[in-house]
Amino acid sequence: MLKPGGGQVVVEGESAAQLNDRRRAQLRAERFGFVFQDAALDATRTVLDNIVETALYRGQPREPAVRRANELMAQFGVELRSSAKPGQVSGGQAQRIALCRALLNDPRIVLADEPTGNLDPSSAGVVVDALRAQARSGAAVIVVTHEPTLVATCDRKIEL
Repeated sequence: MLKPGGGQVVVEGESAAQLNDRRRAQLRAERFGFVFQDAALDATRTVLDNIVETALYRGQPREPAVRRANELMAQFGVELRSSAKPGQVSGGQAQRIALCRALLNDPRIVLADEPTGNLDPSSAGVVVDALRAQARSGAAVIVVTHEPTLVATCDRKIEL
């Protein structure tokens, strides 16, 4: 998300260190999806707006983004009224909402930090299945986790 302080980060042939802030932000918005450990939802906005905002950053029209967000919410079992706020949802729903936000633009790179850390087995399964499906579509899905059952589903493992 920031200019690298060392090493090299290359995304689709572009060195992140050589890009200006605007281009890095554009690349991040177009190519990446993020699933944060704590869901990182904006409590002041509706659940739907939390999901759709990533499309608006890319300059996409709101209506197609809303349709896609509703499809993802249905796919991941997030059945809420459109005016619901993040404070009105369970931890499992919040994480699935974050997953919807991350996958809204069908990103080629997904970064997930402890995406199942605080979830019940059913909610965790939904998240893992979605991340695996994204990987099967050709995306690079990078997961940071301490959860052995999630590690077991990964194609490759790097221990630090």
